[in-house]
Amino acid sequence: MANELSNLKPPAGSTRKRMRVGRGEGSGKGKTSGRGQKGQGARGTVARGFEGGQMPLQRRLGKRGFVNIFAKSYATVRLDLIAARFAEGEIVTIEGLKDRGLVKKVGKNGVKVLGNGDLAHALTIQAHKFTQSAVAKIEAAGGKVEELTA
Repeated sequence: MANELSNLKPPAGSTRKRMRVGRGEGSGKGKTSGRGQKGQGARGTVARGFEGGQMPLQRRLGKRGFVNIFAKSYATVRLDLIAARFAEGEIVTIEGLKDRGLVKKVGKNGVKVLGNGDLAHALTIQAHKFTQSAVAKIEAAGGKVEELTA
């Protein structure tokens, strides 16, 4: 017999006939159909996680993790991206970064310049925070760092 879709069937012993409940006492699942006598389970469906009015487990347990409400959040900008979008001698402001698509939304505490990549020409960069490597690279290229207050 060829392996065709019309000839496929599961291996012997891998499937069982479904239980037909409520089809007479002789079936083993007649009368109450395996639901027992009276009560909530016999009368209707019970919502998942319902514990009979007791506070459910998922509400008794705390939420996972921790959110530090005092954490500082900055919008970050890489130095190599600034170098690619600004010409020599330009003053890089927060508005300029937004206009050129480097910063979508200013963070709660402002903008931070990261020292990724290299800076070939001198720029004056205004931001709220700078990494040490960013400051070193900006000053090495002959530029200036202006730290803003948030």
